[in-house]
Amino acid sequence: MTKVLVIADTHNKLPPIICELARDAEEIWHLGDVCDDWIVDELRVLGPPLTLVRGNCDSNYRWPLVCDLTRNGIRFRLQHIAPPPSQPVDCDILLHGHTHVPRDETIGRIRFLNPGCVTRPNRGASPSVAWLGLSDDGKLTWELKSLR
Repeated sequence: MTKVLVIADTHNKLPPIICELARDAEEIWHLGDVCDDWIVDELRVLGPPLTLVRGNCDSNYRWPLVCDLTRNGIRFRLQHIAPPPSQPVDCDILLHGHTHVPRDETIGRIRFLNPGCVTRPNRGASPSVAWLGLSDDGKLTWELKSLR
């Protein structure tokens, strides 16, 4: 099983627990609002390959707004702000940040996942990240991890 650590909305803060969790990850996906390049440098030093997208608070225009990935036959789209459900999206799973609130919701044929916010959660949520597990046969697990 491939383990992906999914994080979003670090907003210039990288709690030490993120570095500890990353030791068990095979990939890290950051869903935007990194804010400063030093966060990217720190995450890259941890070892697992890092994929990231630019959020509305990011000023590094070299980072993509959208990243499409395929893992074990599953089509993923990473972007910071989720499109409205009425907008067609060509993926199976859309991972996003921005709201600072965890999400696991299927609308039509698309599953929307949000790991919540690392540093400034919203609407009573606790700071969180998520583990995305991908088995060789295409099964997916999503586990929210509270940082409290």
